[in-house]
Amino acid sequence: MTTIRENAMAYEPKETKNIADLEKVNTELELKHKIVNEGTPEQFEYDYTEVDGVEYRVPLSVQKQLKTHLEEKPDATEFKVKKTGTGMSTEYTVMLL
Repeated sequence: MTTIRENAMAYEPKETKNIADLEKVNTELELKHKIVNEGTPEQFEYDYTEVDGVEYRVPLSVQKQLKTHLEEKPDATEFKVKKTGTGMSTEYTVMLL
């Protein structure tokens, strides 16, 4: 059993990273959906996948580009995402590996 102090010192907030933070992504990873602040004016939703217990957000623009690539090369199993810009001007480029 641990103490409140030990738990507090070990606490690390759960952080959702971006799929572009991964070196490569397997197309067979499970895609999950999350609703944040449900029922409030601040509600928003996003898709994510989990790798080694860490959540990585998967933007819709990445899914759209990946679909186009997979229609041309359906056997592809891995891809990489390059991210440029920040905030509302963020752009993603999907590359099959």
